[in-house]
Amino acid sequence: MDTHLSMETLQAGLPYVRQAPADHGRLAMIVSRPAADERVMLDTAVLNRTNGLEGDTWRARESSYAPDAVPNPDRQITLVSIRALRIISPDETRWPLAGDQLYVDLDLSPENLPPGQRLKVGTAVLQITAAEHRGCLKYKQRFGTDALKFVNQDGWPLRLRGIYARVVQDGAIAVGDSLEKIAAP
Repeated sequence: MDTHLSMETLQAGLPYVRQAPADHGRLAMIVSRPAADERVMLDTAVLNRTNGLEGDTWRARESSYAPDAVPNPDRQITLVSIRALRIISPDETRWPLAGDQLYVDLDLSPENLPPGQRLKVGTAVLQITAAEHRGCLKYKQRFGTDALKFVNQDGWPLRLRGIYARVVQDGAIAVGDSLEKIAAP
């Protein structure tokens, strides 16, 4: 069983998170969610404007954020910092429990990736959205009360829980691909 870390331990890791590259980051892990609470780690994947991450259930999930319960394209793809996760759970095998799709080594702060910023990964292009990505009850159960507080309250300026994006150019991605900020057309 994983031991949940204290707030003091989590906060001690913030300098490490702040050292993430601002550009030319790296895609460290791709995780598909084929069904509720299921995770499949992938070496390669396809991103497209219609389905997001192929094989993921994003499109089939009802959205509690939309009045008509349809999937919200502003919440199509999730990116999370491997530096933040390394602090929250040093055991990398537990990272997919966070429920994200793209695990990256990149500065996710709003100063570095404001809403509208485009990000090239593999041959795909993502656009960062303004939707806030917050931890939930499952996150608390998996990583602890202090971890949930850390990512939701203390971590929001650094977006320690991660960010949302939408696919604006279909393409293939692979673990190890670089992530580069690009200008909007």
